Amino acid sequence: MRIRTVDTTALPIFLSMLDRAVAWLAASGREGQWGTEPWSTRPEAVRRVEKVLRHGHARLAEIDGEPAGGCVASDTPSEYIPAADEPEWFVNLLVTDRRFSGAGVGAALIEDVRREATRRAVDLIRVDCYAGGDGALVEQYKALGFSPLSQFAVARPGQPSWPGQLLGLRLNSRQP
Repeated sequence: MRIRTVDTTALPIFLSMLDRAVAWLAASGREGQWGTEPWSTRPEAVRRVEKVLRHGHARLAEIDGEPAGGCVASDTPSEYIPAADEPEWFVNLLVTDRRFSGAGVGAALIEDVRREATRRAVDLIRVDCYAGGDGALVEQYKALGFSPLSQFAVARPGQPSWPGQLLGLRLNSRQP
């Protein structure tokens, strides 16, 4: 697996991976996480991905030259998450291409985030994720070493609120 830095020119790659994730989630009865419409067909979703790519540290994982996953981290949390009271590295976007599910792509990208946080001398890494359904996504982050910090809900006009979980990971022995 190769992980490299990318910029906004990788927008179509990220959107393609997100579209496949939405299709898989919807086919699995998990519409609550990202809905049923492809990210690439929703202008606000495209703008959101473009914004995080433009303002974050964007990395693309490749297996045999094929995009296998992507991650964007920055020192700024998602707009619905309060800033930490210390420097942090926040995972703004993480997606594994469904074609590479089970290949350790997400774990490799989180390890890459850990290395970058260490390089920047930042001790706290945080991420937010969907906390609805069966809670499997929260459990995946816990398996990667994150600890739950708080739950929240994001209001969505005309739809039920989106249940979220904020998680943290310390690079030293202190708990978040």
